[in-house]
Amino acid sequence: MPNRLAHETSPYLLQHADNPVDWWPWSGEAFHEARRRGVPVLLSVGYSSCHWCHVLARESFEDETTAAFMNEHFVSVKVDREERPDVDAVYMEAVQAATGQGGWPMTVFLTPDAEPFYFGTYFPPAPRHGMPSFRQVLEGVRSAWADRRDEVAEVAGKIVRDLAQREISHQGTRPPGEQELAQALLGLTREYDPQRGGFGGAPKFPPSMVIEFLLRHHARTGADGALQMAADTCERMARGGLYDQLGGGFARYSVDRDWVVPHFEKMLYDNALLCRAYAHLWRATGSALARRVALETADFMVRELRTAEGGFASALDADSDDGTGKHVEGAYYVWTPAQFEEVLGDDADLAARYFGVTPEGTFEHGQSVLQLPQQEGVFDAEKIESVKRRLFAKRAERPAPGRDDKVVAAWNGLAVAALAETGAYFDRPDLVEAAVGAADLLVRLHLDDHARLARTSRDGHVGANAGVLEDYGDVAEGFLALASVTGEGVWLDFAGLLLDHVLARFADGETGALYDTASDAERLIRRPQDPTDNATPSGWSAAAGALLGYAAHTGSELHRTAAERALGVVGTLGPRVPRFVGWGLAVAEALLDGPREIAIVGPAGGGRDTTALHRTALLGTAPGAVVAVGTPGSDEFPLLADRPLVGGAATAYVCRDFTCDAPTTDPERLKAALGD
Repeated sequence: MPNRLAHETSPYLLQHADNPVDWWPWSGEAFHEARRRGVPVLLSVGYSSCHWCHVLARESFEDETTAAFMNEHFVSVKVDREERPDVDAVYMEAVQAATGQGGWPMTVFLTPDAEPFYFGTYFPPAPRHGMPSFRQVLEGVRSAWADRRDEVAEVAGKIVRDLAQREISHQGTRPPGEQELAQALLGLTREYDPQRGGFGGAPKFPPSMVIEFLLRHHARTGADGALQMAADTCERMARGGLYDQLGGGFARYSVDRDWVVPHFEKMLYDNALLCRAYAHLWRATGSALARRVALETADFMVRELRTAEGGFASALDADSDDGTGKHVEGAYYVWTPAQFEEVLGDDADLAARYFGVTPEGTFEHGQSVLQLPQQEGVFDAEKIESVKRRLFAKRAERPAPGRDDKVVAAWNGLAVAALAETGAYFDRPDLVEAAVGAADLLVRLHLDDHARLARTSRDGHVGANAGVLEDYGDVAEGFLALASVTGEGVWLDFAGLLLDHVLARFADGETGALYDTASDAERLIRRPQDPTDNATPSGWSAAAGALLGYAAHTGSELHRTAAERALGVVGTLGPRVPRFVGWGLAVAEALLDGPREIAIVGPAGGGRDTTALHRTALLGTAPGAVVAVGTPGSDEFPLLADRPLVGGAATAYVCRDFTCDAPTTDPERLKAALGD
């Protein structure tokens, strides 16, 4: 008989709806039930495409004996971290503070007042590698709760007090300047892996936001080293197993330093951020590889993640059926020489050399992840395209990985920005249309009558969870990019409505600090607040970037001041931990550059001259530049006010820091004015 999760919209929670565990969703009712019964709460946090979450579920949550013990001694609460990033953040901070590490699945035991007192991640069904079994953990917690309740309460109270004291401190509200950004670049250089690209050791994550900082820093300062690190990292990732050589798109991370073996799940946020980064790398260098990867990644998102309603699904699982009914990580993506022989016949040896497929394999059981290893010789491009088409078609016959088809507002905002810009750069109006479709869904379904955002939707039904700061910041960023690309000022207006909420409900008026949840959100044991960029831009830096872009469009001193104050924390963190504040550093580069405000006015009906100037403006590399295009006197954008045509021809105006260049009708002069 299904448990309470059967009524939820999260695919992750629905995966547990038939567990014998009597799961509750996160709710006040669950904690009331724990108080009524006098038992602790077992909080289990994960997400749909998490490999070890599935393993824990199979081993323990689907086991009748384990479930019976959980039902007797605990109120068990299951949370999708992607739906409730606030709950996840608060308890992950506690886990990391107590154990020095964290991850998913996250297992936390709480008092009925939601105070944590024991932590862990994955626990095996039997003791191994020094880890206790899940059953041993359950029995130990039950015993402590029954026999040492005062001690448990004391531990829980101390943890909550310690968390309350972990306030974000930064040196005032002054944004980072030249010195701090130079120190951040030096710190990245020290952590850079010159042999393999990327930063640090294994596991290696794609540093999309750091790449954006490096590209912007190069554009502003001309620092060749910054561009080289960005370009080399992008090439190594794109030639490795992290990138899907047949279908486009990136996996979550590489388990090794060489980008060979990925953790195979594909997340919308990674692909949106990387699509945009590769498009910007092409814009800076003209790299054919960057162009190909940006377009293939955009096509992957549209082909495999777009939902029937026009939004974008959250993720594809790492695991899939290997053809025997067993779910195995990477089964959909890996190949053996024998499989190449079966599909390609006489072309199998050529393909094996091209993709680095060997008898020994680069993965498990003699299987290989496809790569593009550096090698001598020239391959016939037409033949390789034929090989790729045949392999892709054969792969499509395999059981596909599961898809988490909930639409997350923040990640769709990132996709809107990436698809709009990629479509504009490469003359792909279908990609711009896909961006508009997702933006329309966000407005139509996720925004209420007061312009408050809902975090998620699924199958056209909006979820019950309120948007958090990253939702407001990333969706506003997407809308601003769409406004620059389409010339439709309504997207600027929607961004402004979202940013009004940021200023009113998420900002500390005294310090300029930002909180991840709104002032009127559900009260947790701590109000989460994290300025570091990890898998996605933090809400803090996403909001700072959108506030700055909106201020450049409108001249709003209120929004610019809020952006500058929010960037104060980047001045502290940038020189110390630059890998974890990449988007904050990228926004700081935009602030130092102005950012530039570009207005393109053309005769009614547009025309080739207007299009040429608009395209030149979009292809400019000046960090964070905003673009408005329309007719003279149009009220679509504030930047178009008092901008006449020159000699009746389409005209470009470039301004920054309250100073404007002479207007020009020449795309080459406009290009020069944008630093290219």
